[in-house]
Amino acid sequence: MPYISNTPEERRAMLEKIGVTDFDQLITAIPPQMRLEGLLDMDEPLSELEITRRIQKQTCGDVCTQAVNSFLGAGVYDHFIPAAVDAIISRPEFHTAYTPYQAEVSQGTLPFIYEYQTMICELTGMEIANASMYDAASAIAEAILMAVRKNRLTKAILPATLHPEYLRVIRIYTEGLGIELLTAPTKDGLIDLDALEAMMDDTVGSVVLQTPNFWGNIEDGEAIGRLVRKNEKALYIVCASPISLAILKAPAAYGADIVVGEGQALGNNMNVGGPLFGFFATKLDMARQMPGRIVGGTLDKEGRRAYALTLQAREQHIRRAKATSNICSNQSLCTLAACVYMSLMGREGMVEVATQSAQKAHYLAREIAGVKGFTLAYPDAPFFNEFVINTPIPAAEVISRLLPQGIYAGVDMARWGNDNQLMLAVTEKKSKADLDALVKALQEVRDV
Repeated sequence: MPYISNTPEERRAMLEKIGVTDFDQLITAIPPQMRLEGLLDMDEPLSELEITRRIQKQTCGDVCTQAVNSFLGAGVYDHFIPAAVDAIISRPEFHTAYTPYQAEVSQGTLPFIYEYQTMICELTGMEIANASMYDAASAIAEAILMAVRKNRLTKAILPATLHPEYLRVIRIYTEGLGIELLTAPTKDGLIDLDALEAMMDDTVGSVVLQTPNFWGNIEDGEAIGRLVRKNEKALYIVCASPISLAILKAPAAYGADIVVGEGQALGNNMNVGGPLFGFFATKLDMARQMPGRIVGGTLDKEGRRAYALTLQAREQHIRRAKATSNICSNQSLCTLAACVYMSLMGREGMVEVATQSAQKAHYLAREIAGVKGFTLAYPDAPFFNEFVINTPIPAAEVISRLLPQGIYAGVDMARWGNDNQLMLAVTEKKSKADLDALVKALQEVRDV
């Protein structure tokens, strides 16, 4: 926590209370030869982030991303989390798996969910948000199912730029429901707009966009939105990075009907890939088709502000057979972390995190592009804080060579059919020294 010094008035009041006139009189009991003269021999002051990194380096060595130079990403990101976040969510009042059905005994849990929903609406520009989904993948899948309930059209277009693991989950969700999943091809790391336009007809019920996409590139949400609008019934589903929304246009501004995304970057640690949480927001007129819980504000019988689960007839605990979804427990502890994180960071803090992440990623991309043998996979595509590079040797070999130096050099794209590609993510936690260390290590890989 930050150190807040006493004011002169507070010090004067304390001295008067104990019967002394000044600080020198306070320490008269200490022999002069035992008093410190001058300043302590201490290092320069450090930020909370710098102190955290130093302590973690000493305590966990090279076995966690907090103590090494990590460029891992692909859906889970290493953003700085103020110590106050974990301190607050660790309070025993919040550690419960109990669903807040009984509003009269849940006026601690329900308000923070309401505040979280409000913040998600501010980020996305939408009118209503739910209490959370399991992750981004389940949120996209539920959005597609919601579109089917809304317009009765069972054809959904998914971009080839969508995270492959999200696609696997979506296929499982929709299997056996008669929903046809079509794939919009890519061009230079982005959705091929001409191909997408050719696919659009009056049988399409929803179009999904992920931006930044799996490769980190920022899609043209406005152009895609115009194509979707040519079909009056189709719903436009946007999967967005919450951190990027601090500096990029909100999806609602370019016509999104449903906005979802992975919320882990908002105050949740990487935790070896989980737990995660998905955010889900939409327009008010579609609230009754939205999955998951919704917390609403109301007044109690004495006229005081109170909170309760609302529109519960949509949920599985009311009517399982006809529920909008059968999501049971949600990720409330993770959303509490997100709520605390966004409250602590504020608008300016969120903008600073996003700006630093983008600026540092672009610096690193320029430096790597100058290393012989390494090139940007999509040099003409705009990106936020993640990008793909081509490597002169298999990416797996690059990673193994850099590990002894304490560098996690990103995600090997061989899992998705590209042996000589590496995806790197950069956050505000990276210093220039961290970025330069990676560039130097890649130069040494080239020279071997």
